[in-house]
Amino acid sequence: MQRQGSNGGTAVNRVRATGGLLLVAHLALVAWVTLRPLDVPWVSAANLRPFAGIRADLAMGPEAAARAIGKGLLLLAPLGVLLPLVGGRLAVSPLLSLMRTVAAGALLSLGIELLQTGVPGQVVDVDSLLLNTVGVALAHLAVVPAARAALRRRALLRRKAAALRRREAVEESTQGLTPTIPRVGIAP
Repeated sequence: MQRQGSNGGTAVNRVRATGGLLLVAHLALVAWVTLRPLDVPWVSAANLRPFAGIRADLAMGPEAAARAIGKGLLLLAPLGVLLPLVGGRLAVSPLLSLMRTVAAGALLSLGIELLQTGVPGQVVDVDSLLLNTVGVALAHLAVVPAARAALRRRALLRRKAAALRRREAVEESTQGLTPTIPRVGIAP
C-alpha cells in the first residue's frame, strides 16, 4: 500500500470510489447491451474461428467494417482506464499494470461470451473476445501511463512545496531569537 499524506488518503479514496461507481455503471451498460434477449427471425452460427468475423466485416466494405470493428474495440475499452483507477496505485510497473488490466478485460469478455450462449438472439463470437481485449489494451496504453506520470509529477511538486514551507517556517522561527548566554553566578 502506498503511504499517503494527511489529505492524500481521502483524495485517493474518493478517486477509487468514483472509479468504482463508473466501473459498475459501465459494466451494467455492457451487460444490458450484450446479454438482453433479441427478437430476431434467425441467428447465424457461433463463430469459433479467430479472425473469420473480422474478415467477413472487411468484406462488407470500409464503412461497415469500421463500424463493426469499432463497436468491438469500444465495448470494453473504458475498462482499460477504469480498472487501474479503481486500483488507485501510482507506483506500479507499467507492464504489470497493462498485463493485469488486459487479463481482467479478457476474462470479463470471455464471461460475457459464455453468458451469451444462453441468451436468445445473441451469438458467441471469438472475434468479439479478441476485439474487446485489444480495445482494453489500447485504452490503457493511451491514457494510464501518461496520467500516472502526471500524477506522480504533481505529487512530487507538492512534496517539494511542503518541504520548502517547512524549511521557511523553521528559518522564520529561529531568525527572531537572540542567543542567550547563560548567567554564571558569583560563588559565595
